[in-house]
Amino acid sequence: MANRRRHLIAYDIHDPKRLRQVHKVLVSYGYSVQYSVFVCDLTTQEKIAFRWDIGEVINHREDSVVIVDLGEAGEASSDRFEFLGVSLELPEDGGVTII
Repeated sequence: MANRRRHLIAYDIHDPKRLRQVHKVLVSYGYSVQYSVFVCDLTTQEKIAFRWDIGEVINHREDSVVIVDLGEAGEASSDRFEFLGVSLELPEDGGVTII
């Protein structure tokens, strides 16, 4: 099985229609942590597919998507997050279904 790496992905989209489309793509790849912030555990191939899918939706002159590699999925990845206020339960297993 291919190794998965945990990524923190956040976006700033300037059009409501594109915002909904981007959110739909992110839901298919990972878990919502906060509004416009997701955790996605991706293989190299899934990351390539994700970049393609997002690239097809965003306006490259107006919108922004940031992808932060947090390392191997499952390696105490919850220790990489610190919450103030309400804490969220992060998934330990990185399996995702791409639609």
